[in-house]
Amino acid sequence: MDVDLARQQWEDGKRRVEAARRDPQRYATLLAQVDIVTGELRRRVGQTFSLAELAHAYAGADEWAREILDAADPEGPPAREPGTVADAAFHLYARGASDYRP
Repeated sequence: MDVDLARQQWEDGKRRVEAARRDPQRYATLLAQVDIVTGELRRRVGQTFSLAELAHAYAGADEWAREILDAADPEGPPAREPGTVADAAFHLYARGASDYRP
């Protein structure tokens, strides 16, 4: 995946999560889910990584994010917005990349 395109998608995900502030319950759910996916990124990508490595990990993220989110709350309903959550988590995690630039 192209790093610039991935970063645009990650930024869009962050914006969609922030737009949910109007609905406090949905916003809280999304933030909790972003934390779960960020933890999984830490496990999958590690602490030292480049944006290109992170973009590579982004392939299939919607699917594995859905699996991780559903496993985190097996009694709850299926995750409704795993793509948005994954994008926002990648946006947040990208700040730790060795070659990050705003």
